[in-house]
Amino acid sequence: MNPSEVQQFVRETALKQHNWMRECIKLIASENITSIPVREACATDFMHRYAEGLPNNRLYQGCEYIDDIENLCIELSEDIFKAEHANVQPTSGVVANLAVFFAEAKPGDKLMAMDVPNGGHISHWKVSAAGIRGLRASAHPFDAEEMNIDVDKMVKQILEEKPRLVLFGGSLFPFPHPVKDAVDAANEVGATIAYDGAHVLGLIAGGQFQDPLREGAEYMMGSTHKTLFGTQGGVVLTEKKNAKKIDDKIFPGVVSNHHLHHKAGLAIALAETKEFGEAYAKQVVKNAKALGQALYERGCNVLCEHKGFTESHQVILDIEKSECIEFSARELATMFEEANIILNKNLLPWDDVSNSDNPSGIRLGSQECTRLGMKESEMDEIAEFMKRIAIDGEDIKKVKEDIVEFAKSYSEIHYAFEGGDAFKYLKFY
Repeated sequence: MNPSEVQQFVRETALKQHNWMRECIKLIASENITSIPVREACATDFMHRYAEGLPNNRLYQGCEYIDDIENLCIELSEDIFKAEHANVQPTSGVVANLAVFFAEAKPGDKLMAMDVPNGGHISHWKVSAAGIRGLRASAHPFDAEEMNIDVDKMVKQILEEKPRLVLFGGSLFPFPHPVKDAVDAANEVGATIAYDGAHVLGLIAGGQFQDPLREGAEYMMGSTHKTLFGTQGGVVLTEKKNAKKIDDKIFPGVVSNHHLHHKAGLAIALAETKEFGEAYAKQVVKNAKALGQALYERGCNVLCEHKGFTESHQVILDIEKSECIEFSARELATMFEEANIILNKNLLPWDDVSNSDNPSGIRLGSQECTRLGMKESEMDEIAEFMKRIAIDGEDIKKVKEDIVEFAKSYSEIHYAFEGGDAFKYLKFY
């Protein structure tokens, strides 16, 4: 491609993405959509600047207004999550995890975390951040029927293994984890409890999930763009006694410049969360429960029917054990994409971790649909679209036509001071 053509190619490709997303039902559990003011804040001079160090104590000059923005992000984060100290400089949830690993453990120390098929994130294991720090990870004992940690076995394992870190949270996360139940054992062996809240930060902010920092976790970290509808980045929340230790491990430890334009957008998203977060989080959970029920009634094997399917934004389907479905999770994910339903295949507790490209499950999330104004009745419609493809075997092109018309009706941002068209392309020239 001629260099002079790249500019137009990128614009045209971005427009295709915007137009496609307008016509899709988006059920990826790790995504969300920002308001127009958040996007405007990201497209500012902050994107050109660097600001190493903490606000009001930078290594660079020219940071007066950058400091104002970051201080506001810190203030809002501490307020919303009732935290004594917040650092918003991590550039992702993985970087936030890595900073905590560096702050609280040394190479060779033990870490207890969720196994990946049970819902743990890759950053909790040797292949990613935990391995970079040289930690030896072992898996929390897990009750697959309850889709949660086995409390009695967990306590016994903490006492026997004496880990340096006990980590909760993950990426397959339908129910709160037993943080409180780990406190006494962790204290006895000198372990620090940390909580990866990447997926559920927005639900915690809205008071609709557990409150890890009140339940015994010294750290809560995560990304700022899943159920928390902010810009892509990360945050670490902790007690005042840990402030210098974690700040030093973030910079100069694992972050130099921290993508300042994203912090400008994050400040607005946090303000939206403070104002609208409770109502939003309540509807997210209602929608997830409704989607689980609707799929279950149509014959899908939705995990944890006996527990109301979920207490978060996530709904978990076992495709292999759905007798009325003849396709694999991998095949279905592709078929749904062809029909403009965007979701992902996912490992389940009975899958081998090496089978991540052909697992038995599908993970759904209600958070983006909720931001676009959908409620329980729309979850029933979505379940019917999915049934028409997965169970009825209806022609995908016909179902797609109906999905496109449905999706176009939900393109306005809700739970914001100024929402606007979710898929509007912002042109500057």
